Amino acid sequence: MNAETLAQRTLDLVDIPSVSREEAAIARYVADSMPLERAFDDGDSVLFTTPRSGDRELIVLAGHLDTVPEQGNIPGRREGDTVIGLGASDMKGGLAVMIELARWAAETPDLAFDLGFLFFPREEIGPEESALPAFFEGCPALFEAGLVVLLEPTDNTIQAGCLGNISARIVFHGESAHSARPWLGVNAVARAFEGLQPLLEVVPHPVDVNGLTFVEVLSVTRIHGGIADNVIPDRVEATVNFRYAPTRSPEEAEARLRLIAPDAEILAHAPPGRVVSSPLVEQLRRAGPFAVEPKQAWTNVADFTSRGIDAVNLGPGATRFAHRRDEQVEAEELLRTYEALQRFASV
Repeated sequence: MNAETLAQRTLDLVDIPSVSREEAAIARYVADSMPLERAFDDGDSVLFTTPRSGDRELIVLAGHLDTVPEQGNIPGRREGDTVIGLGASDMKGGLAVMIELARWAAETPDLAFDLGFLFFPREEIGPEESALPAFFEGCPALFEAGLVVLLEPTDNTIQAGCLGNISARIVFHGESAHSARPWLGVNAVARAFEGLQPLLEVVPHPVDVNGLTFVEVLSVTRIHGGIADNVIPDRVEATVNFRYAPTRSPEEAEARLRLIAPDAEILAHAPPGRVVSSPLVEQLRRAGPFAVEPKQAWTNVADFTSRGIDAVNLGPGATRFAHRRDEQVEAEELLRTYEALQRFASV
């Protein structure tokens, strides 16, 4: 295997549009590229595996097929050793590594583990449309996995756990009036400014988890209201986002948010991912060797750890380029991930 093959595979994947809910074409490409048997296919998610040995542990590599909407960055292009285009970092570079590792594994009789390769859609649009809950229900074999590696962009570090993610709405009410006579009404914007001030003053809170520092943050991410330029608004709505450390339970996190914002209405809540420390994670770390960091975001690692399945994030993509117009991945980083996972899976 060489960096050029991985870069070309990544570019081929970038050039297949796969915005969330429109992953059919890339799913066909993956199916045609994989030399392994399907262990499970529910029409959304597909798990391919090497022949199960019965005496080797199962390691699953996993990745999502979809991207965020395009920004004039498809088709992709090469600039030297860099692949540039939609999804290059998040996470078509990771998918390319998975496909090429599967092709290697299919020709390697002696592996340290049974290997699984899970491809799933609709990751970029939030947990409410996730395909994974149905996958977990239909594929009990996944619960045999000793470790799941999500090839999300991590700059080739192992990122353990992930933050919980709560989105909530706060509504401020006033009384409408003509803007020429504002004293006849109550401006909901003024009430919103007053009510949101305590939230805006919340400072980031570092939390140590097994030597990894997660930072809890509370942010006002949206605000809107009003119906016309000459009307005092009687309603303003704000959206608040709370990212919390894996040390909190979902119930504790919601209680913490309501302590700061008693009138907050929870819109969506994705629990955190557990920080995994195990011999398999240590073996993976040494195969890099990789640094170990906290995942200062939410990822599907939480879907696995919440069901008792050990999982970590590790991928070749650069986090600083994820979702950017100039999204990109370096060929040498693709090769580094590939070779490390190959060493990890070799006898």
